[in-house]
Amino acid sequence: MALCIKVHKSYRTVVALCDSEILGKKFEEGVKQLDVRESFYNGEQIEEDEAVRELQRQAREDATFNIVGDKSIAVALKSTVIDEECIGKIANVPFALKLI
Repeated sequence: MALCIKVHKSYRTVVALCDSEILGKKFEEGVKQLDVRESFYNGEQIEEDEAVRELQRQAREDATFNIVGDKSIAVALKSTVIDEECIGKIANVPFALKLI
């Protein structure tokens, strides 16, 4: 299972994680929109185990997280970076934002 991860370094680190197959797609539901832009999410391809470790490492560093897609959400739950209450859906695509 390949996921895309990109770590943005700024005032606070932002970790963007998405399922590879939804990279570059846009989802709409009413006035809500979810835009999985390549410029934001497309960093390196990463497998599940490596993604769990990286999310946990970034959480220890007080990063914020932007996660989109079924597989990516499952990885974030497994890493305990997010919990079920963090998950929303637009056009049946799950996403989570975690700001610390």
